[in-house]
Amino acid sequence: MAIVDTFTKLIFGEEDRYSHRELRIIQAFRSVDTNVVLDSHRDMGAYLRALGVQEMIRLVARVQQWLANDEPVVPEAGVMNQSGDGALGRQVH
Repeated sequence: MAIVDTFTKLIFGEEDRYSHRELRIIQAFRSVDTNVVLDSHRDMGAYLRALGVQEMIRLVARVQQWLANDEPVVPEAGVMNQSGDGALGRQVH
């Protein structure tokens, strides 16, 4: 639930303070999805808002796996929708 709560804070732009745990979740998010590696928290929230339900479920699972293993999961080049575009229409390079 902490992952979803952290993603919700990003989506709604609550940038004032993140706990150590939330910052670790944000780092895991950056580690498993290369689309957000250099994004600000605000941009990460916009990216999350653009995800479909299945994309979000896969992302939460990957972040959860990264945190549980305490080791990097092979990052996806981006969360893909059925048309082949990533969230926010970002193309995988």
